[in-house]
Amino acid sequence: MAKNASSPGRRFMKLAGMTASIATRSVSNSIRNIRADEEQKQAARSQLFQDIGVQIANTLGEMKGAVMKVGQIASQYKDIFPPEVAKAISKLQRQAPPMPFPAIQKQLEKELGQPIDNLFTSFDREPFAAASIGQVHKAILPNGEQVVVKVQYPGVDEACESDLKQVRLALRLMGVLKIDKKLQDRLFAEIQDSLNAELNYEIEAQNLTVFKTFHEALDEKIIIPRVYPQYSTRRVLTLSLEQGESIETASTWPQDVRNQLGRRLVRALGQEIFYLKRFHCDPHPGNFAFREDGHVIVYDYGGVKTLNTEIIEHFKTLINAARQHDIDTLEDQLITLNALSEKGKFPKELYEEWLDVLLRPLTTQYDFAENSAHHDGVLLVKKSLKYWDLFKPSPDTLMVNRTISGHYWNLIQLKVNDDLSDLFEELVASDQQDKL
Repeated sequence: MAKNASSPGRRFMKLAGMTASIATRSVSNSIRNIRADEEQKQAARSQLFQDIGVQIANTLGEMKGAVMKVGQIASQYKDIFPPEVAKAISKLQRQAPPMPFPAIQKQLEKELGQPIDNLFTSFDREPFAAASIGQVHKAILPNGEQVVVKVQYPGVDEACESDLKQVRLALRLMGVLKIDKKLQDRLFAEIQDSLNAELNYEIEAQNLTVFKTFHEALDEKIIIPRVYPQYSTRRVLTLSLEQGESIETASTWPQDVRNQLGRRLVRALGQEIFYLKRFHCDPHPGNFAFREDGHVIVYDYGGVKTLNTEIIEHFKTLINAARQHDIDTLEDQLITLNALSEKGKFPKELYEEWLDVLLRPLTTQYDFAENSAHHDGVLLVKKSLKYWDLFKPSPDTLMVNRTISGHYWNLIQLKVNDDLSDLFEELVASDQQDKL
């Protein structure tokens, strides 16, 4: 894996080969189906997307390093892809195989400037977590404190920009990017920024410190690891060891405990979005741990999205319009947020049905294990398909949508059964910021 991650030439050639193959497949499909009827063309196109989606996922997955990270970040924006492609690249979210320890030790000693035995009393050779750009080891400091050390793979930060350009070219040749070039530019600039931030552990250290300070002032039961600056650099991050149980274990606890944990997740996210204007945007359940006394531990602040005040105000206006079933204002806000192309084209009765589905988990006594909103939403998708092109994946809303959706599924896994309407009101009331 180190060889792949540290060889820009090899990586470029493999990506270029993938792109050329995709171009050939796309042209061949067009020629082969030139006389086909519309139904046959659609079936062939769907099969083409499935095949090429698998090819992209397999290529990026084999290459590891920065290229795999590009694919993982792109998979978080799966609204911009057809479902066949989104499904294929979503497997890039899975854990990567670890790198041999000698390479990790060399990187660690190079970054911290001392032999590993001088830095730590003990250092586990086997990682307990490995991802696309680095892996995490448990260790003990000379003062006896237990820590975790995240070490970035050698060479993984090289040639990231060219990696992203190649992936974008491949997707463009497939004809699967469902948005115009201007929005593409904004989205891929955001993906590039996300990639740069995740590759710089100094930025993650700053995020951890900011979010830890923020949450400690509001809720002592939100736990965020402490950074050890003297053992951290751009490519090494040392944090306090904060342990808890997985979401699977927490889902077996009493209902009142599960409800308390669910409320804490929702409140923390809402406070980050509406008050801090920066939020943890990787809601993967592996980034959270839980304690039966109600504590929630949040890991991995490499993925943080910053929002400006204007966007926050649009969100609040949009939410309050939805609560009041004010369709005209709702559509105005969707257009302003680049999420809707034309006003008045989507039937009002469908808006009403969607508002019931989307607001239900936050405005009623809702059993997340039963998950009625999701099941009703699946039925509504079928009724709404012919209007689907009216809605666009917006750079201003994509990560917010992905994060809220991710936490919705976290609450499903926790089997929360609660009325969150008071929490919803607390977070989005128009005068709430003045009360903080």
